[in-house]
Amino acid sequence: MPIFVYTGRTRGGQTVNGEMEAATRAAVIARLRTQQIAATNVRTKPKDITFPGFGGGVDEKEIVIFTRQFATMIDAGLPLVQCLEILASQQENKIFKKALVAIRQSVEGGMTFAAALKQHPKVFTSLYANMVEAGETGGILDTILNRLAAYMEKAMALKGKVKSAMIYPSTIVTVALVVVVFLLVFVIPTFKTMFEGFGAALPLPTEIVLMISNIVRKYFLYAVAVIIAAIVSLRMWYKTPGGKLAIDSFMLKTPVFGLLIRKVAVAKFTRTLGTLISSGVAILDGLDITARTAGNRVVELAVQRTRASIAEGKTISEPLKASGVFPPMVVQMISVGEATGALDTMLGKIADFYDDEVDTAVANLTALLEPMLMVFLGIVIGGVVVAMYLPIFKLVTVVGK
Repeated sequence: MPIFVYTGRTRGGQTVNGEMEAATRAAVIARLRTQQIAATNVRTKPKDITFPGFGGGVDEKEIVIFTRQFATMIDAGLPLVQCLEILASQQENKIFKKALVAIRQSVEGGMTFAAALKQHPKVFTSLYANMVEAGETGGILDTILNRLAAYMEKAMALKGKVKSAMIYPSTIVTVALVVVVFLLVFVIPTFKTMFEGFGAALPLPTEIVLMISNIVRKYFLYAVAVIIAAIVSLRMWYKTPGGKLAIDSFMLKTPVFGLLIRKVAVAKFTRTLGTLISSGVAILDGLDITARTAGNRVVELAVQRTRASIAEGKTISEPLKASGVFPPMVVQMISVGEATGALDTMLGKIADFYDDEVDTAVANLTALLEPMLMVFLGIVIGGVVVAMYLPIFKLVTVVGK
């Protein structure tokens, strides 16, 4: 949806400015009216020109630091507006600073902090805004902010574990492919010229490598174009509901990575829902937010079905069990938590357990991939090198006789 920049006046005559994501300009005016703000100017926000890695957004770590500092200031008794003013003044990220200034102006105009956060969905997630709303309502904003920071730190750690498991094999495979392409394009043709002077039949492995070299040199640019087109097409398909569901389902069924993805999904689901419930967010709202932040379409649909089932008066464990996504142990523990009235505590314990499970899965994955990568490198690069030296060995043998 487009983002609109607005200017308006409160009932007290104060001028307020801010941004809001909405379908139409009329929707912005209607929403401002519900907040007792009369819109005087509403226009579509022009798109900022940004480059990857050069201030194109707000990093998750910046949000965590802001949240920790904000919680400390609130706990010390500083007024909300003053906290926002101080934190905005020390921000180096221009996008984040601009958002904080707009939020401060909205709060000064009489808007709640949570409502002001919801006007900046690209900076503050719906989970963040809803937890802040629960904290404002219950008068425990500092506690909620500390809980939010702890949740985000654990979520970042979980994401970091998965990334660390992927970096090593990805780097090795990429380097191997670059080396093989370099050999086939630049080195093998030199050997080919030398082999042509032998006047004898070449060994079959050498013939195969020379043939592959000719194909790569002849169709290299076409192959690169096809690969890029395939990646772009796959990414576009993944953005569609059907494509995302198909790819996410496939990833969950893969032999090695599927188990890791499933454990990460369970850890994220239980951590998110447990944090929301313990912060005072209603179970239906919590499930809605958890579904939207699941990161996996299969898990998202399972959580949405759970939410619909609870709205009909059923328990949370029944639809989770029927989904087939969550392990029986997780479903059983959630059922016990539901029955004892300690669902948030039980969800936290499950999340802690699966955080450890992710650590173990990452370690096992790394241990499994290392020998597989060594075999891959030996077969591919070693095979090419041996195939090129076979004719030389054959020549030396003939000359020796």
